[in-house]
This record gives sequence, C-alpha cells and structure tokens, in this order.
Amino acid sequence: MEKNRLLGAPALSLLTAGLLFCLYSCSLPRILVLNDPLTPQDHINLGVTYERSGEFDQALKEYEKASRALPVAYLYMGNVLFQKKEFPKAEECYREAIDRTGDPGAYNNLAWLYYSTGENLGEAEKLARKAVELAPDREEFQDTWQKIREKTRPNDQITITK
Repeated sequence: MEKNRLLGAPALSLLTAGLLFCLYSCSLPRILVLNDPLTPQDHINLGVTYERSGEFDQALKEYEKASRALPVAYLYMGNVLFQKKEFPKAEECYREAIDRTGDPGAYNNLAWLYYSTGENLGEAEKLARKAVELAPDREEFQDTWQKIREKTRPNDQITITK
C-alpha cells in the first residue's frame, strides 16, 4: 500500500534548503569593514573647513577620526571645544595634545583657557612660559604669557627676550 505524501523527495529537499538558507542569512551577524578614503590629514583639513563655517559638531567628528593617527588632532578638538565653551573637555584635549605631541600651541591654548576662565592662573603662567620657550618667535605665545603675567603680577615689568 502506498503512503499518502504531500511532498515528494525533490520538493522536500528544496524546501529544507530554502529554510536553511533563510535561517543562515538572518541569524549570523555581518561584519563590514569600511575603508575610509580620507587620510588623517584630510580629516584635519575637512574639520578646519567645518570649524570655519561654524559647524563645530561636524568638525569634532573629523578631528576625532584624525586623532587615531595624528595626535595633533587633540589640539584641534580642544580649540573647537573651547569655542563651544566646553572648558573641561577642552582642557582634557589640550592635556592629551601636550602629552602626545609636546606642541607649543597646546601649551599656549591651555594657558589661554585658564586665563579666559580665571582659573589656575599659576599653572597658566607656567604653560605660557613653556610655549614661549618652545617657540620663542611666535608672537601670539609671547602675548599670552604677557597677558597672564599682567593678571597674576600687575606690578612687575615684563621683558621678553628672543
């Protein structure tokens, strides 16, 4: 006697294969590796463009991407955060730039942040002096140091030699 079958062997095989394919394609996570066509310097340049147009959040994203390979990007991030008046975050970025690069601009900008907020003026003076030592020809660094000294020592005469 013949059994009552709804599907034959070929149809059952196709159905099983289809179900397995659906389960396989839906259940496993996919890892996509996207290649960034921009170099870290391109991200810095793009961030500067965003920053100049007032798009600070976009600039920060670009600087963060660049910071993975270019530590000087922390200086740029600090500058944007300073403009956004996010002073604690700006301070962290400047400190990171100092630690990773020793860039005199990071010393100067952290000193200016302290000067602007009126906090840590003793530390600001040390940072500004260090910036001038590292880059004595940069007039803006000398100006920062002079302004901080005027605030911390109003009766002292300041002489900056090159």
